[in-house]
Amino acid sequence: MPNLFSSLSECLGFSHIMISHSLRTVTALYVMSSKFPIGVATIDKPLTILFITYVFTFIISCTPVNLSKQPPINSQENKNTKEQVITKPAKGILKKNEDKKQTISNNIKLDKTITVLFAKDDDKKTTNQFLNTFELGIYNLVVKDINLEIKFFENNQDLQKIIENNLSPGKIFLGPIQSKYTKHLKSYCKNNIIFFSFSSKPSLAKDCIYLLNFFPKNELSQLLSYLNNDARVALLYPENEYGYLINSFIDNLIFESPAILVNRSSYKDDLSNVRDAIKELGKYELRKYELNRQKQILSSKKDEKSKKRLKKLERFKTTSDYDFTHVLIADYGLNLLQVAPLLPYYDIDPSIVQFMGTGVIDDKTFFYEPSLQGAIFPGVPETRRINLINDYMEIYEEEFLRISTLPYDLIGLINFIYTNEYKFEDLLKLLNNPKKRFDGVDGNFYFKNNLIERDLDILKISNGASFVIN
Repeated sequence: MPNLFSSLSECLGFSHIMISHSLRTVTALYVMSSKFPIGVATIDKPLTILFITYVFTFIISCTPVNLSKQPPINSQENKNTKEQVITKPAKGILKKNEDKKQTISNNIKLDKTITVLFAKDDDKKTTNQFLNTFELGIYNLVVKDINLEIKFFENNQDLQKIIENNLSPGKIFLGPIQSKYTKHLKSYCKNNIIFFSFSSKPSLAKDCIYLLNFFPKNELSQLLSYLNNDARVALLYPENEYGYLINSFIDNLIFESPAILVNRSSYKDDLSNVRDAIKELGKYELRKYELNRQKQILSSKKDEKSKKRLKKLERFKTTSDYDFTHVLIADYGLNLLQVAPLLPYYDIDPSIVQFMGTGVIDDKTFFYEPSLQGAIFPGVPETRRINLINDYMEIYEEEFLRISTLPYDLIGLINFIYTNEYKFEDLLKLLNNPKKRFDGVDGNFYFKNNLIERDLDILKISNGASFVIN
């Protein structure tokens, strides 16, 4: 899972409960202070009449969904606000709007109409889930007074026309998803606007372009920092874009870690030489030769101790004196499920050597693979997002994709920005301050050099699940 599509699977039992504005208003503080909650709120099932009324209201309005802004937490208005009933969202309340009029703001206030950009060649399931998750986030977080305007474009020329027709100082765009479209956005940054893109290409994060994704450098840094002074790491990676990326990061990141890198080996993306790569990594032939040498010596001896030792060594194919204590398997998807079992097959014993992966392993598909039992990876426990997963499945009746936490956390960030009535300059200061932390379902996050980073735990796989070990 290289990032967005490969890091490529994850809402509340609704009952009737009153929620005040003040309970939904949040603040961003420094790291040691309370965190901004972007998490899922627990809301009960509404009365049938209220739900029907809610649905009917959106059907007859034919306008983009209204994401309302909440008053500041310390405002007098907020203190006196009566509690209101929050009703369950209807499917499809986000509507396409092609008729938005530009509003130029001279004091660079943030435009309350946010344009969401989707390409018609985006993965259809991903597009649908992102739309649903935007909708669910709006409901769960009680977002108000903001319009989400959904735009679909055919190509770069069509995207350019949409952006230019919606340019105004203080404008926020959500998207695109694909890097091939994101790379054309930089020329618009002089217009005092911001793009929150889901591109997986870190080099595109600059100027007014902020990227939300699962980035392996952030994951790898925290994984290697977890290791102790005795750790000796070997890297096994595929000869593809993701593997080369991990290989390019590890030399610098290992210097920030107590561990040392002792070996690395690569294999073709089609796995045609993966067995040779693993043998080379574990010095299989050398360890096999050494074991056979010891067997020959023992077989020539007649004492009982030598006989017992020989009988014990007959059970092994090679010696277990590895150069490394940890193996980082930098692969994903089906290839990972084929590569991982080959390590113990060639006598790299997971009970002796600690297997490691990046965040791409954070998927239950890998939690049942025997060779990955005990493997560790950077991430956050599923308990942080389980309510969101359950909510989504209850409302939309489909499996929640692991990547769909991205738009949910983005809606939380947008809600915070507008709740606190940030102007454009305030928003830039917020996004460019890595000391700020926001509490998302994928962990506390912040932006560093326009790229999202997260405070991650180290998790260990065991019997179909993962649990925090640090």
